[in-house]
Amino acid sequence: MLWDNDGVLVDTEHLFYATNRDIFNEHGIDLTPANFFDWFLDANCGAWHLLSQKGYVNDTIDALRRERDQRYSEQLQRETAYANDGIEKILARLWKKIPMGVVTSAKLEHFNLIHRGLTLRPYFDFVVTEEDYQDSKPAPDPYLLGLKKIGLTAAECLAIEDSPRGLQAANAAGIKCIILRNNMTMHFPFEGAYRVVDSMPQLLDEIEAHL
Repeated sequence: MLWDNDGVLVDTEHLFYATNRDIFNEHGIDLTPANFFDWFLDANCGAWHLLSQKGYVNDTIDALRRERDQRYSEQLQRETAYANDGIEKILARLWKKIPMGVVTSAKLEHFNLIHRGLTLRPYFDFVVTEEDYQDSKPAPDPYLLGLKKIGLTAAECLAIEDSPRGLQAANAAGIKCIILRNNMTMHFPFEGAYRVVDSMPQLLDEIEAHL
C-alpha cells in the first residue's frame, strides 16, 4: 500500500492553504478555498501565474515561494496534533501484514516537522518526498518511484489519496486508488477512482475487502 500524507495520514491541508492565502493576500490576491482546490489540489499549478499577470518577475516569484515554504515550516513548528482520527488504527491493523510506503508531494523538511511528534512513521518501510523525483503529482513519477522502492508491480499495489492530482498520479502509474475525501474535497466526484470513501471506518472496510 502506498499512502499520500497531507489530507490522508495527517490533517495539514488547511495549514498549507492558510500560509498560501496570507502570502497572496499581501500582494493583492484573494486566494479562496475554491481557488486553492482548483490550483493546488487539482491542477498543481499554484496561484503564481496571478503574480506573473501582475508583472512580477520570476526571481521575485521564486523568492515568494521560498518565503511561503519558510512560513509553512514555522507554522508546523507551532502546531503538534496532526494525525487524522482513526488512521493509526488502520495502520496498526495492516502493519507487518503488507509492505507500506508514503508517497507525498511534500518537502522532506515539512514531512519531518509534521511527523516529529507523531507515532505513524514506524509503520512505513519508506517515504518518498518532493526531493526524490523530477515531476510532482499529477505526474506518475512519485508513484513509479514508490513501486520501485516497494518492489512490486502496479497491479499488486493500492494507493490511498485525497486529491484529484493524487488520483491522476496513481492512475497514471497504473495503481488502483482509493480516495478518502475530506472537508476540502467533499464536493469532488473523483471519477476514475477505484473507490471513494468519506470516513476512516469506510476506508478500512474497503482496504480489507480489497485484500
